[in-house]
Amino acid sequence: MNERIRISQVRVIGPGGEQLGIMAPQDAVRLAREQGLDLVEVAPTTNPPVCRILDFNKFKYEQAKQERESKKKHHVARLKEIKFKPHIGAHDYQVKLQQLKRFLTRGDKVKVTVVFRGRELSHLELGQRILNRLVTDLTGVGTVERNPLLEGRFMTVIYSPDHTALKRAKRQPQSQARASTAVSQQPGPAASTVLDSPKAVKD
Repeated sequence: MNERIRISQVRVIGPGGEQLGIMAPQDAVRLAREQGLDLVEVAPTTNPPVCRILDFNKFKYEQAKQERESKKKHHVARLKEIKFKPHIGAHDYQVKLQQLKRFLTRGDKVKVTVVFRGRELSHLELGQRILNRLVTDLTGVGTVERNPLLEGRFMTVIYSPDHTALKRAKRQPQSQARASTAVSQQPGPAASTVLDSPKAVKD
């Protein structure tokens, strides 16, 4: 507690989360010291302010741990680049397509560049055909953020993740799993009950 702030009453929460009631700050401090713990103000803007009895060092450690875990889970979007040739083979196309999907699924943006060499510049439609095909193949994963742009011998387009479609796709398997579980828990056919009756055995 900050001794410079004059507070007449505080609401106190115990180490296990139990409500200890409203009391004078000095009584709350004494109660915390009797348990070998600290009195920490956790909600200073409420009336009266809320304080909790806890181990302050452990409290700070848990906070730092949660912040580290949060940083690990937070993905910083980066701009990746994948290059295509106008005469790319079917296998190479699929490899690069899967790489593209992997980047977009994890939240990265991707710059797709079709590289023309020599006489290939006279057949720009080949590069446009690849980019049009990617739009179709990336449906549900990514969307075009910047339309195709020709810069010298490079034709580029930028794709960004389709977050709405990706979230919907992520929820779908969970819904199917719940539906499957519900079906498996349904009771069997009523005919089994009839077979257990004395009349059915006699016949």
